[in-house]
Amino acid sequence: MKHFCKHLLTTSAICGLAAMAHADGHEALPLVELPGIEDREYWVPGEVNVEGKLEAMQAVVGAEAVPYAGTLDDPIQIAMVYPSADTSDFWARNYLAMTKRLDQLGIKYETTEFASRQVEHSLQSTYANQVVQDADLYDYVIFGPSELQIQADNIDKMAATDGFSTYVWAFHTPLKDLDSQPAAWFDFSSAAGALTMCDYMLDRLGNDVTMAMNRGIPGITDDQRSGDFKACVEEKGNWNTVYEHYGEYQREGGFEGTSLILQAYSEATVIHNANTAMAMGSVEAQVSVDKAQEVFSTGWGGTGLELDAIRRGELDATPMRMGDDVGAATAEAIKADLEGRSDEVPFVFLGRITVAHDQMSADELNALETEAFRFSGVGALER
Repeated sequence: MKHFCKHLLTTSAICGLAAMAHADGHEALPLVELPGIEDREYWVPGEVNVEGKLEAMQAVVGAEAVPYAGTLDDPIQIAMVYPSADTSDFWARNYLAMTKRLDQLGIKYETTEFASRQVEHSLQSTYANQVVQDADLYDYVIFGPSELQIQADNIDKMAATDGFSTYVWAFHTPLKDLDSQPAAWFDFSSAAGALTMCDYMLDRLGNDVTMAMNRGIPGITDDQRSGDFKACVEEKGNWNTVYEHYGEYQREGGFEGTSLILQAYSEATVIHNANTAMAMGSVEAQVSVDKAQEVFSTGWGGTGLELDAIRRGELDATPMRMGDDVGAATAEAIKADLEGRSDEVPFVFLGRITVAHDQMSADELNALETEAFRFSGVGALER
C-alpha cells in the first residue's frame, strides 16, 4: 500500500485514480518514436519521458532538500536487491546518497539488503522471488539487475506485485515486452557516456589508433558502453579493434583479458574497460609487468577507485558519472510518491556524465569528485 494513501489526507478513490493514470501512462508508451525504435527491444529515455520532467528532477536533486510535507507513523521499508558485493562502489555510494537524502528530507526508513555479485544471476532471481513472497513487508523495492534481459522476468514480477513500488537502478532502457513496468528507472546513460568518451578520445589521441577491449556481459549495458564506443571511434577516427575479451564485469576478467592483450596483441595502444572492476584488474595486470605507461587505459563510471588510479598514473581516463545523483533522485522519488506527486517523477531519470582524466589538475579532479560524491563522500569507500 502506498504510504501517501496511508499517511496523507487522501481518499482511497483518489489513490485509485492515481494508480489508473500511472498504468495508463505505461500502456501509452512510447510517447514519441525516435530513429531505430523498430530495431530495439527497449525504449530510450527520449521516447518515454514527458518533456521537462527529467530536467525538473535534475534541478531538484542538485538543490537543497525540501523536507517531506507529511507524517509517517512508522519508517518506510525498503528492500535493496542489487549486485553490491562487486568491486564497483556505485551501489554503496548510491545507497549512502539515497539514505542521506532521505535523512535531509525527514523521511524515516529501514532497509533490507539482498547482495550478490553481478554474475550471480540465479541468486538474484532467488532474492527477487523472496521479496515478492514477502511483499507485505516492503513499501519500496530497489532492484539493480545483474543484467537487464536476464532479469526481465523478475522486474516484471516485482512491478506487478501489489504493496510496494519498484525502482530499477543502473538501467535506463525500459524493455518493451514487460507486462508491468516499474515505477521508474534510475541510471546514467551508457550510450551518452560512450559518445562523450569517444569525442574525448578522438580529440586526445587522434585517428588510426589500435585498440583492444575488456567488455562486460553481452547485453544492453555492454552494447552501449563498449559497442557504441567502438562504433564511434571506428567510424569517426578509423580506429582498429584487434581483440575483444568478455570479462563479465569482474576484476579477474579485466586482469586476464589485459594479460592476454599485452602478450598477444602488443600493437594495441588503448585498452577499453567497461566497468570499474575490470579497469582495476586491467591496471593491475599492466603494473605487474611494468607496462602501465605504455598503454592508454580507460575505465567506466568515475568511481573512487578509478579516480585514485588516475591520481597514481595507472588509469588515463574514464567517463565520470555524478555518482550520487541516482541515490538522491530515488529519495526524491520516494518523497514525491509519499506526497501523492509520483506523476512528477520522470519515467527514466538520468544523471550527468563528464570525462575525468590524467591531464586534470589535482584541484580539478578534487572539485569534480566533491560534486559527484556530495552525499557518499570523497575518496574510495572502505570495502
